[in-house]
Amino acid sequence: MNDVLELKHFVRTHARAQRIAGYQEILDGITGDEGVGPGDWTGEWTRRAESLRARGRLLDAVRHYTMARFPYVDGPARQDAQDQCVRTFSEWAADHRIERLELDQPGGRVTCWAGGLSATEPRPLVLMCGGIVSTKEQWAPALAAVTRFKMAGVVTEMPGVGENGLRYDEDSWRMLPRILDAVAGRAQVSSTYAMALSFSGHLALRAAAADSRIRGVVTAGAPVSAFFTGLGRQRHLPRITVDTLAHLTTTSADALPGLLAPWALSPGLIASLDLPIAYSASLRDEIVPAGDVSLLREHARRLDLVEHDDVHGSPQHVRETRMWALLSILRMHGVRDPRSGALGLVLRLLRARNGKADRRPGVRG
Repeated sequence: MNDVLELKHFVRTHARAQRIAGYQEILDGITGDEGVGPGDWTGEWTRRAESLRARGRLLDAVRHYTMARFPYVDGPARQDAQDQCVRTFSEWAADHRIERLELDQPGGRVTCWAGGLSATEPRPLVLMCGGIVSTKEQWAPALAAVTRFKMAGVVTEMPGVGENGLRYDEDSWRMLPRILDAVAGRAQVSSTYAMALSFSGHLALRAAAADSRIRGVVTAGAPVSAFFTGLGRQRHLPRITVDTLAHLTTTSADALPGLLAPWALSPGLIASLDLPIAYSASLRDEIVPAGDVSLLREHARRLDLVEHDDVHGSPQHVRETRMWALLSILRMHGVRDPRSGALGLVLRLLRARNGKADRRPGVRG
């Protein structure tokens, strides 16, 4: 059972990112996390999801089902919410030219959603992934934006999350090149850009060091080095983060520091990356230490760093981050057209509304 107050705190970022209307009303009605009864976390989110699905609002229902299984599947109630999330998204995807990919990899099956793949007209690829608590269904609607810019997109999940059957371990980064191998005949994988948020950003950076097909990495709040080496000293880490990591790695919370320390990316590896890295950092991040941002600032060759005065995930800057991430991908690929220009204008307006300029203190290149 999760701490309800902590659940409410951390889910707000995801609710805002998915543009869930009336999420606070649902949170106000939740008093426990013991099942699907009145006032229970999974029950309240699931009932709203079922109501939306009955009215044909499939994507809204998907968003609520993802909240019902948050932060990870720990029993029948959340498993049912996860299953309903996938079924409902499958219905929506069928009418939006989004296909399901099931890829067998060493250790298990990886399932993805994809758009814009074509054997006759292969396009540059955007490979998308969220963090340790978010499913591919949260990010898959972004495929529509990617395909509008004449790129293909594949959305997957972190190992152990959702339908990803792999275990999260030191070699998890290898999952990303294997996905590229699987779609190589239907996309220009030699021009791949990773939009990898939070913990998947760590995987993308590590994969880019070994696979030159990854031509750029866009990430937000990604642990890089200090998080992993200093885990045993970070007593302030949210319980949800620790419990989720223990679940995905199939180990105990006490064993995490020793397990994760070797996963740290070295300054040398970061310096070896001859590709653009766009990183959105939160100045009051309670999960990723400031040392990880400093490492990138000091050693990354081509860094575009944007900082927000916010907590992990920058919940007060969700719209900005979403726009910035897409625009960063387009810039990396050299897209310069009226539509990308319009995106840049909207981003500047959003930042002006928040009373700050476009902050890129770490631009190098």
